[in-house]
Amino acid sequence: MNIGIDKMSFYTPAFYVDMVELAEARGIDPNKFTIGIGQDQMGFAPLSQDAVTMGANAALNMLSTDDIAEIDLVIFASESGIDHSKAGAVYIHRLLGLPKNCRAIEFKEACYAATAGLSYARNHVAAHPTKKALVIGSDIARYGLNTPGEPTQGAGAVAMLVAAEPRLLVLNDDNVYLTDDIMDFWRPLYSETACVQGKYSTEQYIRFFNDVWEQYQANTKATLVDFAALCFHLPYTKMGKKALDTIIETASPEKAEALMAYYQLSTKYSRQIGNIYTGSLYLGVLSLLEHDETLMPGDRLGLFSYGSGAVGEFFSATLAPDFRKQLYTTAHAAQLQARKQLTIAAYEDLFVASLPTDGSTYQIDDSLDQAPIKLTGMSEHMRLYTNKSC
Repeated sequence: MNIGIDKMSFYTPAFYVDMVELAEARGIDPNKFTIGIGQDQMGFAPLSQDAVTMGANAALNMLSTDDIAEIDLVIFASESGIDHSKAGAVYIHRLLGLPKNCRAIEFKEACYAATAGLSYARNHVAAHPTKKALVIGSDIARYGLNTPGEPTQGAGAVAMLVAAEPRLLVLNDDNVYLTDDIMDFWRPLYSETACVQGKYSTEQYIRFFNDVWEQYQANTKATLVDFAALCFHLPYTKMGKKALDTIIETASPEKAEALMAYYQLSTKYSRQIGNIYTGSLYLGVLSLLEHDETLMPGDRLGLFSYGSGAVGEFFSATLAPDFRKQLYTTAHAAQLQARKQLTIAAYEDLFVASLPTDGSTYQIDDSLDQAPIKLTGMSEHMRLYTNKSC
C-alpha cells in the first residue's frame, strides 16, 4: 500500500514588502537582498492573520466534503504557536468543520516540525488506511526592524492531506535523520523575536545535510542520478544552493545542470513569500511542481528538512501517475497576484502593532484582509477566530 500526500496547498497573507525598497530604506545595496540571499518580496501578516488562521486558510479550499469526513488526525506544526498549552490544531479543527472523532495535536522543533508531522501522519494512515490526516506547517518569521535577519522574514502556511494511494506524492520509507543539541537559532519564551547566530547556523545546515546525505547513500546505495530533483528547507533561497553545491560535482555536467535548474524552480514561491519556517521545504516542493513542465510520473524527489537546534532529515518521494491534476497552480498564482504592496512606512507601523497581553478586550481592524478565516480580536485572554466562508 502506498501512502503519501494526496493534496497540497499554501496560503500567504494579502500583503508584501518589496525587497528593493526595503534595502534602499535601510541604506543597503539591493543586490544583497535580491542576489545575495535571493529574495524579491517578503510576505507580511497583519494582526488579523496568525499561524492558526494561515494554516486553516491553506487547507480551506483544498478539502472536499469527502476529505473532511475522512480526516481523523490534524497535526499543526509551528514555531509561532499562540498558546503554551492548547494546540493550534484544535482551533483549526473547528474552523474547518472537521469531525468530532479526530485527534488534534501540535508539533514543535523549529523548521523541522512539519516533517515530523508528515512521518507521524504516514504511520497513522498505514494503521488506518480508510482515514486521512491533515498536516499543516504555518509560521510567521520575525527578527525585528532594521536587524540583520529582517530580509529573511516572511509569513505563510502549507497544508498537506495524507492518504493511502495518494494522487500527488508517494512517500518512500527511506528516511534518515540526525539530532544534535546546538544553539544556532532559538527563541526564548520571553522573546517575540529569535536569537540567531547566522554564520554558525549556515555552517550547521550544510553539515546536517552532508551527514544525512552520506547516511542516506550508505543505506540505499543511491546517488544523484537516482533523483530527478532535490528540494530543500529554504530560510532564504540561497541557503539550499549552498548545500547542493557541496555535492553537485559528484554528478555529470548534464545532471548537475538539470538539478540546478529544478532547484531554481523550487525557489520561485519562496522568493515572493520569504521564510515560512515549518512550511518552507513543502512550499519549495509546490513551487517546483507548479513551475515545471518536464517532470514525469515515477520521478523521484529528494527532500532535505532542517530545524535549528537542531534536527535534520533526508527522505524521498515519488510523483504519482496523475500528479499534475492535483496541483492548484492557477489559484496560487491568483493569490500572489492579488496581494497588496506595503510602503516601508506602512510595514513598519503594522510590524510594531501587537495584541494586548493583559486579557483586555481588543477588536482588530481587518477591513483590508479579505481572507475567509481571520483573527478578529481578543477577549478575556481568548483569541477570537471566525470563518466567513461557513
